[in-house]
Amino acid sequence: MNTAGTIDRPLTHDPQKQAPMKPSTRELAGSAPEDFTTNGANDSRQNRNREMQLIQEALARAHMHERHHEAEQERRAMRLATARRMQRRAERASLRARRALAMAVMQ
Repeated sequence: MNTAGTIDRPLTHDPQKQAPMKPSTRELAGSAPEDFTTNGANDSRQNRNREMQLIQEALARAHMHERHHEAEQERRAMRLATARRMQRRAERASLRARRALAMAVMQ
């Protein structure tokens, strides 16, 4: 396998650029391998299985990335809601303090 990267850590996260199906150098030369039914078929099958596994991993990686993105958005929304709640609470406290000051000045 001359492909850069590993199954766990591919060179790229783009599924279209991962482990392309390439014929072996023996097939490019135009001569059939001696025992095509075992070596060639096994190599081809292994390449196909590896590519399929990389596709599944890429899909899982994209799914996890999407979940992380959703979780981050939810955390931002929670922080915004908390900030607005605290702002309203501070505004109410400010109004109470102004009223109390006004009442103290009036008397």
